[in-house]
This record gives sequence, C-alpha cells and structure tokens, in this order.
Amino acid sequence: MQKIVTVKLRKGGEEFEILVDADMAYEYVTGKRTDPLSVLQTEEVFKDARKNERQNSEKIKKVFGTNDIDKVVDAILKEGDVPMTAEQRNLRTEEKRKQIIDIIATNSIDPRTNAPNPPMRIENAMKEAKVNIDPFKNASEQVDDVVKKLSVIMPIKFTTIRMTVTVPAAFANRAYGTLKRFGMKSERWLGDGSLQASLEFPAGMQSDFLERINNAAQGQADVKIEK
Repeated sequence: MQKIVTVKLRKGGEEFEILVDADMAYEYVTGKRTDPLSVLQTEEVFKDARKNERQNSEKIKKVFGTNDIDKVVDAILKEGDVPMTAEQRNLRTEEKRKQIIDIIATNSIDPRTNAPNPPMRIENAMKEAKVNIDPFKNASEQVDDVVKKLSVIMPIKFTTIRMTVTVPAAFANRAYGTLKRFGMKSERWLGDGSLQASLEFPAGMQSDFLERINNAAQGQADVKIEK
C-alpha cells in the first residue's frame, strides 16, 4: 500500500517541502534508487504542502542555485528530514555502522603490533563503548568521533604503508592488476623481465594485499616494507 509522506528542509531561512512515496524515498536516500523524480507524488516544491502552498521559484533558485527539479529534489531528499519507519531507521543505522567499521579497519592499525585492526574487534569495541550511529550522517563524517570513543578501549592509529615489491617475470603480468589496485606509485621492469613496483596504501589493507600478491605470484614476490 502506497504511503505518502512529506520531506521537509529548512535552508537559507526558507522552508521547502516535497510529497513522496515513503518506501521509494527510503530507497533513494540509501542508494537503491537513482531517479529523484520517481519518488515524488507530484512534481512540485512546496513552502507548506499541507496548505498546498507552492514555494517561490526565485527563492528556490537563490537557495539551491537552480530551478532544475531533479537537482532540487535530490538536495531536499539528501539534506532534508525523510520520515522513516523504525525498521527503516534500524536498517540504515546498521548500514552506516558497517561502513564506519570498514573505513576504520581499512585505514588503521594496532600501533602496538602494527597489525590491522580486525573488523570484529572494532565492532565489539563499538558495542562496549556504546557508540551511537547517526543514520542520516555520512559515515566518513562520523569516523573521528567513533575513533575517539574507541581509543579508550583499543589502540588505533591511522597511517599508510609504503613498500617495494619485486615480482619474477613469470608472474609479472598476472600480478600487475593487483599492484595497480593497491596504489602502485611507480613501476620498473628489470633486465630479467621481473617487475619492481613502489606502493603506498592504507595500513589496514596490508594483510589483504599480501594474500593477493602471494596468490598472484605463487609466493615468490619479494616484499620490502619501507620504514
């Protein structure tokens, strides 16, 4: 059954409202739907939807920099207050939690061991620290606050790792894609056909890289980590 709700945004001292299908609006803000107009009940931007009072086009242009309905609706959906059911809010919160865990696991290490922080350890620490996740705020914008709370429970250091990798000629072409994917900064083909590459990537990706390069080069890659 279709449920129509009002999405509201106050910006630049003005009120902007649109009428949307609740489920479709949720799909849009979570990235499962790409056409902003497809969520609308009517292609209008209101000042007060309940009173059927349309917003002035000049004020729309002043605040959003355009009267393009696609862009205006996109901004209202992304910046405004999209009504959600408790189930939808919980799902979105969990999605943000997973994104935050992935960012921390990818970019951080345990400074005591220089080993990556496993996602499960991060997740458990978040539970212990009673970290609250904002379902509407970008995951990357929440990382700093989350890390501050986690640092009381577990040591975390954000850093990159630099290394030089030499792959024998027999496996060079096969390993090339892996080297590119992990931030190859430079490459040099040696006289014997082997490939020497300099890389730099988030330290938390080290275990994944070593597993992939060893698979590609059948354990014969020479990896030197730069201090």
